[in-house]
Amino acid sequence: MVNKGGTPAAPDTLWRRYSEFELLRTYLLVTYPYIIIPPLPEKRAEFVWHKLSADNLDPDFVERRRVGLENFLLRVASHHVLSNDKIFFLFLTEVCRQKIAHLRGKKLTFVLLYRRFTALKQYSDELNTVVSQLLRVRARVADRLYGVYKVHGNYGRVFSEWSAIEREMGDGLQSAGHHMDTYAASIDDILEEEEHYADQLKEYLFYTDAVRSVCKKHELMQYELEMASQDLAYKKQQKEELVTGTVRVFSLKGMTSKLFGSETQEQRESRLSAIEQSIEEGVEAVMEKNTECRDFVSAAWEDIERFKEQKDKDLREALISYAIMQISMCKKGIQVWSNAKDCFNKM
Repeated sequence: MVNKGGTPAAPDTLWRRYSEFELLRTYLLVTYPYIIIPPLPEKRAEFVWHKLSADNLDPDFVERRRVGLENFLLRVASHHVLSNDKIFFLFLTEVCRQKIAHLRGKKLTFVLLYRRFTALKQYSDELNTVVSQLLRVRARVADRLYGVYKVHGNYGRVFSEWSAIEREMGDGLQSAGHHMDTYAASIDDILEEEEHYADQLKEYLFYTDAVRSVCKKHELMQYELEMASQDLAYKKQQKEELVTGTVRVFSLKGMTSKLFGSETQEQRESRLSAIEQSIEEGVEAVMEKNTECRDFVSAAWEDIERFKEQKDKDLREALISYAIMQISMCKKGIQVWSNAKDCFNKM
């Protein structure tokens, strides 16, 4: 199947395993270390209100994860750099497992140097802690709320039993009991809906890992720059010692010269030439690392600013939606008791 231009048409449907999404994200992390790569949804259920299933094969969880994976693709597709990546395009249009499978298990060891990006890394750690605590509190509140709602079912049972022994009051009591039963049963749907708002918070819990990844990459580049600078300084010191004949630090070669005599002029010139060549290479390496670090910082901060705006907008909308849902839930409770009051008035 091809388009009019002769290019292969994108298939209407593609099956992708969760592991393939992990491979794609790993590829993006390695290829674009200066970008805050969107996180994947949780592979296994965490921070789940205990009345809901934590089974990874539970239909509700699978659907929430599918929505999260779709959101991941939308995040990448809306990014001005990531959206133009060829592998990402292939991921959406054809099987590209072979092209990114070599990244499986690839781990980078980073040396932390708490200099630049320290504030961002600290903020990421604190955001992770705050969101984790918020999710735990939400789960505890949901658990207690579930109990409160279900207890209202006892009102329904008592009113129903009471209505059986009353003539004039019977209909009112039975109607009030029906409202209480409806109120008690409504909590299941409410908490399932609430879980979607929790997933929005979880996304930014996982985003903190992506922010840390950018910080660690910067720290690694800074470390490599310092190592290159130290190596260059050592080579210059070697040249100075060779030219002046003064050994500033203990060395095996200096001790050998004292024991077996100094080297010839030709040997000194040969060594000097080699050191000068090595210094030139060291200067180029430092300049290259400097440029690489400077470009990384420029690109990274541009993406960090984009991420901050996106984060503020998304979390504000999620919290507002959550508040609206809570207000709606409270209004339903008021309505239930208002209906019960009307029933009592009619007795």
